[in-house]
Amino acid sequence: MLDKAPSKKLSDLLDQFGGALAANDIDRAVGCFQEDCYWRDLVTFTWNIKTMEGKDQIRDMLKSQLSKTKPAHWALAKGEDATESGGLIEGWISFETEVARGFGHIRLKDGKIWTLLTTMVELKGHEEPAGFARPMGAKHGSGKNRPTWKEEREKEAAELGFKTQPYTLIIGGGQGGIALGARLRQLGVPTIIVEKNERAGDSWRKRYKSLCLHDPVWYDHLPYIDFPKNWPVFSPKDKIGDWLEMYTKVMELNYWSSTEAKSASYDDKTKEWTVVVRRDGKDITLKPKQLVLATGQSGKANLPKFKGMETFKGDQHHSSKHPGPDDYAGKRAVVIGSNNSAHDIAAALWEAGADVTMVQRSSTHISRSDTLMEIGLGSLYSEQALQNGITTAKADLIFASLPYKILHEFQIPAYAEMKKRDAAFYKGLEKAGFMLDWGDDESGLFMKYLRRGSGYYIDVGASQLIIDGSIKLKSGVDVEEIKQHSVLLSDGSELPADLIVYATGYGSMNGWAADLISRETADKVGKCWGLGSNTTKDPGPWEGELRNMWKPTQQEALWFHGGNLHQSRHYSQFLSLQLKARHAGLPTPVYGLQKVHHKG
Repeated sequence: MLDKAPSKKLSDLLDQFGGALAANDIDRAVGCFQEDCYWRDLVTFTWNIKTMEGKDQIRDMLKSQLSKTKPAHWALAKGEDATESGGLIEGWISFETEVARGFGHIRLKDGKIWTLLTTMVELKGHEEPAGFARPMGAKHGSGKNRPTWKEEREKEAAELGFKTQPYTLIIGGGQGGIALGARLRQLGVPTIIVEKNERAGDSWRKRYKSLCLHDPVWYDHLPYIDFPKNWPVFSPKDKIGDWLEMYTKVMELNYWSSTEAKSASYDDKTKEWTVVVRRDGKDITLKPKQLVLATGQSGKANLPKFKGMETFKGDQHHSSKHPGPDDYAGKRAVVIGSNNSAHDIAAALWEAGADVTMVQRSSTHISRSDTLMEIGLGSLYSEQALQNGITTAKADLIFASLPYKILHEFQIPAYAEMKKRDAAFYKGLEKAGFMLDWGDDESGLFMKYLRRGSGYYIDVGASQLIIDGSIKLKSGVDVEEIKQHSVLLSDGSELPADLIVYATGYGSMNGWAADLISRETADKVGKCWGLGSNTTKDPGPWEGELRNMWKPTQQEALWFHGGNLHQSRHYSQFLSLQLKARHAGLPTPVYGLQKVHHKG
């Protein structure tokens, strides 16, 4: 009985909480929470991605949403037992609302709820055709002139966008657009994905040749199809490109490659977008109800404006346009920037025989790949985690269950251990003049990623080249002027240059909305990404969630989908369910629509 005690405690609490909600007794329901409490909801209650912090916010949400959601059947998830450690009880839970089935994670402290995660799994009556409900595929029996699967697919592809209109149009056919398209396909939402490149996966293939994933394979699966068991831990870019192309075909996505979105406008009366795309030399007008910008977590390339750039006689380009190192053997290369792309490109140029100098204008956080994998991700995303019963789906939810407000508190000790473990490495970097930081509050790489999407490098070898002087370094300086054959720095020094790579990052995703729709719409929606943490490059006020990502925005029927492979996989589930609910005509009363504090 002792090992069941945590499960009994959790079940009793869920009975109490569920009973209060069923009785519409909001005060009793709120009384089930700690004073210091968090409820993170992914769509089920709020039709939003929203974290309620503290009892007052939870009470306010329930007053607005409880009668609309009608939750019931709160229970410990089937086949799961709660655990207890250090005074904390944790468990997986299931529940339902009037229109959906939910799954979640809960932590109890002193018998009351400390953190609660509620996520929408499926819409009742609109379940994905999987398991016992999987489609038959083959048509047994006989009949004259029956179309084959191939003929049906060809007919659909020929008619969608012409005879019939997509309900959802996804602009951007990289990992984000592909993952979301796969989810919507399974939910029966007519969707077209528009991609300007010639082939699915080209967004990876066309980057510099040394590019590979810095995140491990366990973190990077796409929905429905995991990477094979023998897939490499860190995927080279062309291998990922081929996987995305294969995935697009086998998941039967309506994928329009070599197609560029030219303009979009929304009609408030008809609740419909008019989107003009150019394909095969012709303009095609599409009329979707929902428009998703899946153009990556990054926005448009930030190309700085330095005095004299137009006079430079060599090659100069943003890192996103870097063709690779092959043409620069024996050349003098200056890489301006010190984050992931800057390090990768500088190392590849050095390997190809170029003379390379990195210009570091501001401090950068560096984590060694091996250490990060072990300390930062190993408990959730690793072969060991799988052996411990932590599937990718469970890992995603455990990660999602930690509210952003306190996430840094869990990160700080991990990065303190990394700093200690790799002390000699960091000492070598500092001796070389490299300006290191650990984030504004010592919380390291992942919080930097969430707060600003920049300011870090996962070391896969370039740092040692800086330590031993193979990649030269100029740090704590800025660019004063670009001359015909050199870069003049703010300390008066001058770097001879045949090539300048501007590894200077990207703007906010709403920059794409400005180009495609209008500057007015981009400003109406506001900045994408960041938490409002009031740390460097993440101005307040506190948002509690990533701005505008995977949730309703201030522009009706406009959505943003981006991030790394993990986020593309995980959050595509919740964006697809929001879109499916609207496609099915279900009520979707949004609670806590994000206010706009920053335009971009």
